[in-house]
Amino acid sequence: MASSIIIADDHPLILKGLTDFLIEKEYNLIGSAVNGRDAFEMIKSKQPKIAILDIQMPFMTGLEIAEKCKALELPTKIILITFEKDEQIYNQAKALEIYGYVLKEFALVEIENCIAAVLDGKSYFSPELIEYLEIVEPPKELELLTPTEIEVLRLIALNKTAKEIGSILFISSRTVEKHKSHIIRKLDLESKVGSLALFAKENEEFLGKNT
Repeated sequence: MASSIIIADDHPLILKGLTDFLIEKEYNLIGSAVNGRDAFEMIKSKQPKIAILDIQMPFMTGLEIAEKCKALELPTKIILITFEKDEQIYNQAKALEIYGYVLKEFALVEIENCIAAVLDGKSYFSPELIEYLEIVEPPKELELLTPTEIEVLRLIALNKTAKEIGSILFISSRTVEKHKSHIIRKLDLESKVGSLALFAKENEEFLGKNT
């Protein structure tokens, strides 16, 4: 596995456990650090594909490193490991576009899946964390829709007819019907009547402004 990785943690046992695990699994581990300052310098100089960082470290936290990396537009993808099940930290991680967030008690079980997801350009957040914080994630399929299709879906959730949607968006009813069929195809919904309205209703909270 050629993708380069660095890790940083100020807990010697966790650092050793992760190091041994990544070496055993033949990942390309190119460095490790025991504090945030050294970890950040290593990311800047070596620009690894992935940096696995403890959140709480001396000198700089994992989040502060992520913030600096984002500001400098460094290509390294950040995975945070932590004991913290904290919604504020989770929201900060999301805002900084951090790729991975793994709880330490599950680190050795989840880190492989996390690295695989990140290398594939996807984010990975510990299922236990999502469950604990009771966070409802929007369906991934919504990312396939254009802003206009999202707006059509939002208006369907508000029980608007094709004619009403057309006049709100200044398009013809026929264009609305076209958008609907594109949405059904992209979301892989059954084409029976009501499936689109049902999906729209169930996911209304992810469709933007309320009217």
